[in-house]
Parts: sequence; structure tokens; C-alpha cells
Amino acid sequence: MYLINTATLIVPILLAVAFLTLVERKILGYMQLRKGPNVVGPYGLLQPIADAVKLFIKEPLYPLTSSTLLFTIAPMLALTTALIMWTPLPLPLSLINMNLGLLFMLAMSSLAVYSILWSGWASNSKYPLIGALRAVAQTISYEVSLAIILLPIIIMAGSFTLSALATVQQYTWLLFPMWPLAMMWFVSTLAETNRAPFDLTEGESELVSGYNVEYAAGPFALFFLAEYANIIMMNALTTALFFSPSYHPMLPELYSINFTIKTLVLTTCFLWVRASYPRFRYDQLMHLLWKNFLPLTLALCMLFTALPIILACIPPQT
Repeated sequence: MYLINTATLIVPILLAVAFLTLVERKILGYMQLRKGPNVVGPYGLLQPIADAVKLFIKEPLYPLTSSTLLFTIAPMLALTTALIMWTPLPLPLSLINMNLGLLFMLAMSSLAVYSILWSGWASNSKYPLIGALRAVAQTISYEVSLAIILLPIIIMAGSFTLSALATVQQYTWLLFPMWPLAMMWFVSTLAETNRAPFDLTEGESELVSGYNVEYAAGPFALFFLAEYANIIMMNALTTALFFSPSYHPMLPELYSINFTIKTLVLTTCFLWVRASYPRFRYDQLMHLLWKNFLPLTLALCMLFTALPIILACIPPQT
């Protein structure tokens, strides 16, 4: 039974990831006044399947000077951590209602950087190593702002459980009282998932392809799947934190549709940002976090921490 439940979670995620790549290529194509994939299947709908078949039937290549064990494990770890992070999300087919769901997701997102670090180091090549070092600095930096943004939300919700956020947002979304934090959260998730304009770990113009330059065939496809699974997962988490639809036991389908639409809109925003903005310089990336986001998130965290205490001290009106 547990294997069936796991399959009902993993299979839709992998299908969503496959077709997200098609949607991204279509959106980028139309924003650049071209068609995008339109040959394989009607309107190019079978392109993700053709890409998957091509990648998984190719022979994987291993550089002679690489550390074979770490080189092989890194892409598996990337996909595994990306899929494990889905388990506590308040989905219609969620595997577990975890008491410390937010803390668990933050811890797992920290582990995800090890796969990039291992892949860059194990390749024994300078470009992957530079990409891996950039990934470590970028991920660790932006996780600081993500953790501080989560603190006021946890205080407002009174729980680390993700399902409790739907109850808290029954009458109004947390987006409205916390809109500065929501904006910084969205930008930080772009950086956390290594998406444009923060894709310095895979800067093609500087690092050829970044940490995954020595990978081909199946292992490269695993990295690809992990990246897009993380994108959808982060947007589902953003929906749960700031746009959560209220759950009604009589209408669970309405909750699912509502949740899915909001996640898809946020994911489309990720693609829109990629088509619109150029890549940041590395010093701009660090300046944005340490000199802008960090002071702002700390100040807002103190404000939202103090608000419940202040309200509790106000005497009731007679």
C-alpha cells in the first residue's frame, strides 16, 4: 500500500516536470518570436517523451580522472532529495502530515546542495568545480533569508505544520499582511532553485554549462528532472505559505483545483522571469542578499514577532 501511495505521488510529479520543460520552451519561443518545439507529435506535445528516450538510451560518459562513485551518486541524490521534499506538502495525495513539515523542507533543501557540490568536485574539471562552489555560496546565502522569512509565518500560524496554514488563511491570504516578505520569498526561491536571473551555477557564457558540464545521457537527465521538480515544489510551497485556499471537507476537489492553478501561475512567473531578465553578476547576487534582503527580513521578522505581544498587552475594550 505504501508503494502505491508513493507511486501516486512520484508519477504525476515526473509527468508535470516533463511537460513543464515543453511549456518553458514554448513560452520562451513565443516571447522571442519563434515557434518552439512543433515537430514531434501534434503541436510538439510529444517532445518531452522524445527527449527522455534520447537521453536514457544514450551511453553515459565518465571522465577518466573523475571520482566514479561520487560522480554516479550525485545525480541520484539530486533527484531523491527533490522528490522527498514533496512528502509534507498539503496536496490531495500527500504522503504524510508532518508536525515539523516546514523545518523538514528547509533541512532537505539544504541537503540538495551536496549533490551539486559532489558533481562539481567529482568531475575533476575546473568549470564544474567553479559552478559547484558558486552553488554552495548561493544556496547557503539565500537559505538564510528563506529561514528568516519562515519565522514570522510560523509565529502567525502557530505551527510548523503546512496543513495548519490553510486554516490560518481561511479568511485572508498571508500575502496581504506580509507582502514585502512574500516578494523577497519569491526572489529567494528563484535563487534557491538556480533559476534565471540567478543561474550563475550554470552560466553558459562563463562556465560552458556549470557543474553538470561533464554529465551526459541518463545522469544529466536526473539533474534536469531534479531542477524542474524543485521549481514546481517551491511554487507549491509558496502557494501553501501565502495563497493557501481554505480546505473544505465537503469539497476536497475544489481545494485541489485551486491549489494547482495557483502553483501553475507561479511556475509561469518563473518562466516569464527567465525570458525577461539578464543574468546577475556574482557580486550583485551577493549584494542583493547580504545588504538588502537580510536587513529587511530581520526588521520585518522583529515586527511580526512583536505584533502578537503588543496585541496581547492591549486591554480589551469595555
